Amino acid sequence: MRGREIFFLRTHHHGVMAEAIYVGGLLVATPRLDDPNFRRSVVLILEHDRTGGTLGVVLNRPSDVSVLQVLPVWDDLVTGPAVLFQGGPVQTDSALALAAVPSGGEPLGWRRLHAATPAVSRLGTVDLDAPPEILAGEIAQMRIFAGYAGWNSGQLEEEIREGAWYVVEADPADTFYDDPGSLWRAVLRRQPGELAFVATCPDDPSQN
Repeated sequence: MRGREIFFLRTHHHGVMAEAIYVGGLLVATPRLDDPNFRRSVVLILEHDRTGGTLGVVLNRPSDVSVLQVLPVWDDLVTGPAVLFQGGPVQTDSALALAAVPSGGEPLGWRRLHAATPAVSRLGTVDLDAPPEILAGEIAQMRIFAGYAGWNSGQLEEEIREGAWYVVEADPADTFYDDPGSLWRAVLRRQPGELAFVATCPDDPSQN
């Protein structure tokens, strides 16, 4: 994973400036983003650089497919709900796993996310081809995502300028939030100032 790169964007959403895109940060869909792939989504940024673009996973889209159905050897290690999460519209036939370690160690089969924020300092990706036994007891939480979200160089910055995303700090609990359906509101509610009020926006904007 690549390290932090910051882009200062001269744009405001409800009085809050979107200042940086960085590994370990969150993209939170604004109410005006109606793309069905990302509507009311919360995306954890896994890679970002000026020339290679951005890669992340949607944290709040659990599917109806159980891990037991597709990757049964990992079922005992995943954090509930024990289903595949829809990580994004890119390469939906592939799987990406994130896991948190309880200490500063780096177990075999796990690769630390080189994030710019302490909130996800114990988070990393899992090699799903590795034997699950080598990670049993070494990881505290784990989720598996089908597909990912990707943006070409400059594409995400433009979407932010157009008002599609808020860029906010992650909390350690976000990746494995126990009620994914409420994560969008929960992340917005903890933000300072006017941005917290966006959490009250109805699902149907015409009701606002």
